[in-house]
Amino acid sequence: MARARRKTGAWAGKSNPAKVEIYTRWSFHSFAVIEVGVIGLVASARTDSPVSGWFLLLICAHAIVSAANSSYALSWALGRQARPVRLMVATAVLSAVGSAAAISVYPADPKNLADASSISSLLVTFAGFGIGSLVVGVRRVRNMLLTVLAAVVFTGLTGLVFRLPFGAFLGCLIGVLIGGLTLAFTSGFSVWLVRSVWDLDSARELQSRLAVAEERLRFGRDMHDVMGRNLAVIALKSELAVQLARRGGTEQAAEQMAEVQRIAQESQREVRAVVRGYREVDLHTELEGARGVLKAAGIGFRLDVDTDVAGAGSGDAGFGGLTPDVQSALGWVMREAATNVLRHGDARVCMVRLTVREGCEAVLVVENDGLPEQGVLVRAGAGGTPRTAGAGLAGLRERLATLGGTLDAGPVAGERFRLTARVPLPAAAEAAEAVGVPEVPVQVASPEAVAQGSVSGEVSA
Repeated sequence: MARARRKTGAWAGKSNPAKVEIYTRWSFHSFAVIEVGVIGLVASARTDSPVSGWFLLLICAHAIVSAANSSYALSWALGRQARPVRLMVATAVLSAVGSAAAISVYPADPKNLADASSISSLLVTFAGFGIGSLVVGVRRVRNMLLTVLAAVVFTGLTGLVFRLPFGAFLGCLIGVLIGGLTLAFTSGFSVWLVRSVWDLDSARELQSRLAVAEERLRFGRDMHDVMGRNLAVIALKSELAVQLARRGGTEQAAEQMAEVQRIAQESQREVRAVVRGYREVDLHTELEGARGVLKAAGIGFRLDVDTDVAGAGSGDAGFGGLTPDVQSALGWVMREAATNVLRHGDARVCMVRLTVREGCEAVLVVENDGLPEQGVLVRAGAGGTPRTAGAGLAGLRERLATLGGTLDAGPVAGERFRLTARVPLPAAAEAAEAVGVPEVPVQVASPEAVAQGSVSGEVSA
């Protein structure tokens, strides 16, 4: 049981492109099992020819070489190693030898249907699985079709050399043609699928890097626009103050330095504004961005927004029921949750619920059916402190803590992962405080009364 869990965890820890590649490789290996176990053994057992044992050895060698060629050729197709030319030649030679051997022992008596069908299946096996293995090592569809055509021509010439009956001759040609086209399409499409999945994964990673680089350029440009002019003015006025001080104009120099101080303080405020704008996010924008990114990755997205969240007169493009600080905090939660769904899990559907509970707390729930990799995200312990968590969740907890909010993330029943963020609404808290705490005017006693210990006050509700 423990070993099975380890194997399941190793499989779950692999990326989707790696899973598709492993599935394709084992599909090619299964061709060898089918060739030997399903066709080779059965055909050899049904053939009365004394060379049936040699056919079994030949088909085993052909299956092993074809499987090895498919595996190495797949690595070549993915750009990891050189093309396995020797294995391709060996596969072609064994396919040709096996096909010629099958045609050479074709029964002369057409009434011997058992031997005829067994020999025909051996012929189609050698030619078909050989073609399926060889097309893995070619790129163009034209070359794949030429491989099938070469097999059909070779079968026809061999049949003419050994003078097959017309019916058997036509049946062998049709069988090799259909079997070759089927396996050529299967193998070629499988290689194209694996290569496309890896290319899409690389493109998505490159797109993420370009987005980060573009954001860095934007931030650097904003900082240059804010600080460039101010620093130039500070340098100019500082130089002017130095010259005035040297000429004895201390009062004018002091005025210039005061101006320098004012510009420096203004620069600090502008830098804070740039950083604040860089850090703040819009909740509606993050929800729509998560919808687009997840759908692009093939993950379904469902959004359920409470009517109290929108607020009166907010329209469809905003959440007037939430303050800007609450929207910004929940926007960061949505951004991190969408990132975790993409990077750490294998989800098919992501559900988002945004509600207001009792008018005093905004709750954002992000739930998906793909558990993250082991050790990446776990449920928070007592007090909201995670036992093992990434930097993203830790940063979110710190951001929500400034608003009095909490974050809970962890697996739930049904192999699902749920992230819940709760943020109190400032307006509701102020209203509750105003209603629950009456205004109390207090008459303060004089110092003499305090000294005598007789303090009196009037309280009016």
